[in-house]
Amino acid sequence: MTAYRYDGTFAGFLTCVWDALECGIEPVEFLLPDGGAALWETREPATDRGKAKRLYTALAKRVSPAFQKLIARGFLTCLPQKELDLLVLIRRGLAEGDRVRLDLSNPVMARVNLALTKMWTEWDHLKGFVRFSDLDGALVGEIEPKNRVLPLLASHFAARYSGERLALYDRTHHEVFLSDRGRWKLLPAEDFRMGPAGAQERAFRAMWRNYYQTIAIEGRLNPKCQSTHMPKRYRHVMTEFLTDEELETGLPGRSAAGSLGDGRGNKRTP
Repeated sequence: MTAYRYDGTFAGFLTCVWDALECGIEPVEFLLPDGGAALWETREPATDRGKAKRLYTALAKRVSPAFQKLIARGFLTCLPQKELDLLVLIRRGLAEGDRVRLDLSNPVMARVNLALTKMWTEWDHLKGFVRFSDLDGALVGEIEPKNRVLPLLASHFAARYSGERLALYDRTHHEVFLSDRGRWKLLPAEDFRMGPAGAQERAFRAMWRNYYQTIAIEGRLNPKCQSTHMPKRYRHVMTEFLTDEELETGLPGRSAAGSLGDGRGNKRTP
């Protein structure tokens, strides 16, 4: 039995798939560089962007563009051992065509489809729950998603704030989105701190927190309903639940009660 170790990139994954298809290998596990020791023989093919591009192009030509996109988006999910499931789908797609993508009776396809649904739900939530701070003329924020949704959010925020300079950090996957008036890129970043805000930004934060707390009607407070509309797992990076010190040092936020308001967080909300 064989395990693959790769660099965690999509190109690295496709290089492993190329190797598995070429050598007729059925891997039992995919490992990242820091994934620890494997119990099986390990192959570590160097990432070959040429092979990755050829395979990626073949997915569109030999199967369909929709299938190609499904594999690329599936790689962004937090599905455990997603690489094994995606490899199974690639094998079947190249052999059977696009009908594989529509076969939800297949447990692998159903599992990947469910993971994609959850990822798009998280993406949709974060379009509204991201909070930016104005720091020296740049809008800066942090998220901590389960799925690697930052590449999907990047184009949204770059277009929405095309006249602004933006920085959005993904704590989970250690990467940052940078945009300068619509031109953007993603970069790896092991550590990130927002840093101190000016007096005007702190005043806007205070006004937003005050609005959030006072808009509630005490007699109609419904924490269960509030948690449905504003899940607790997003609150530790949201201005209305944090102090300025917690925002600027990256410390965990505190849970707070209040109504679900719809206003301007940190001067701007998506």
